[in-house]
Amino acid sequence: MSEMRILIVEDEPVIAENIALYLNNNDFKVTGIAYDTEDARKQLQDNTPDAVLLDINLDNEEDGIELAKFINKKYNLPLLFLTSYSDRETLERAKAVESWGYVVKPFDEKALLASLEMAIANFARHNSRHTPVLSFKKINTHLVSQLSEREFEVMQFIYAGKTNQQIATTLFISVNTIKKHINNAYLKLNVSTRTRGIARLLELMAK
Repeated sequence: MSEMRILIVEDEPVIAENIALYLNNNDFKVTGIAYDTEDARKQLQDNTPDAVLLDINLDNEEDGIELAKFINKKYNLPLLFLTSYSDRETLERAKAVESWGYVVKPFDEKALLASLEMAIANFARHNSRHTPVLSFKKINTHLVSQLSEREFEVMQFIYAGKTNQQIATTLFISVNTIKKHINNAYLKLNVSTRTRGIARLLELMAK
């Protein structure tokens, strides 16, 4: 899949479905909706996304902040917190966990989209401080079917946390063309998602 894949963890079905509909129409692909932390853990294991939208106030013993700690430790994915509460105690608990955004309900859909894109970009920027600059020559040295210059350029944008629409706007080409480049690159890298694609690029750079 060329779209950025999102898991929604939200215990209010109507809100979750509305978020999913909006994201699926705006350059993202919702991989699933989890209504509690147990379901979220299963979906993370079976179908690991590229990012997580996470309600803090889940109606079970383990809340979203505890789940966020687990995600950071095991999966290292960008997280955007959702909550109905903005009290100081909740904010302090959320700040103690590494997340990349915080949205208070009720939220405007455009604001949610902007916050999600910012969270993903900030996560990628943070990770890039500890990872190497990608080398076109070095990566292709280890590939049987080599990336074209355009495919490598697109993968660099993915590495930087950009969405398909953001890449298309920057390169002045259509989103469909971007998707073709991404799918071609995935085939050559032998991956099927953005998270695995980035991991594969880092693996090749480490050789």
